[in-house]
Amino acid sequence: MNWRHSWRPWLTVLSVLALTACETGPLKDVFEKPAGVETQPSGGVGTPAAQAASARTLTVADLKFALGVKSYEEGNYKEAQQALQGALNDGLEKKEDQVQAYKYLAFIHCGAKREKSCREAFTKALELNPDFELSSAEAGHPIWGKVFREIKEAKQVKDAK
Repeated sequence: MNWRHSWRPWLTVLSVLALTACETGPLKDVFEKPAGVETQPSGGVGTPAAQAASARTLTVADLKFALGVKSYEEGNYKEAQQALQGALNDGLEKKEDQVQAYKYLAFIHCGAKREKSCREAFTKALELNPDFELSSAEAGHPIWGKVFREIKEAKQVKDAK
């Protein structure tokens, strides 16, 4: 293995750790305090605060999702595709995150001229959330904007029947 490439997996791990430690990015809501829950539990493991904290434990799927989004934003589309698909395969729990993962996968497939895969990813996103919309900048994209509109319109016609 070439030294230049041997550090990359460690940089990826460190990036994910930094992302979660900074409480920013797609996992920010994991760190937010739930409404009505104490921040300093006094009663130990069984308190609502302790239960909420344990319920918000990050999973491998959450970390893969965060890595996928970060890789996409940095233009590392092959790495992003692997991480996002891995997150979905590993059981990414939040429906909103699943929709976003499929959206980014659709962008990657459309950009690589894999229209069938692009359509499938957008279809899955809309199955999870029929009200899902792209941002105005995303919808105006010359490649995937048109594909998304076609799929959304076809779904609306199908649902109306």
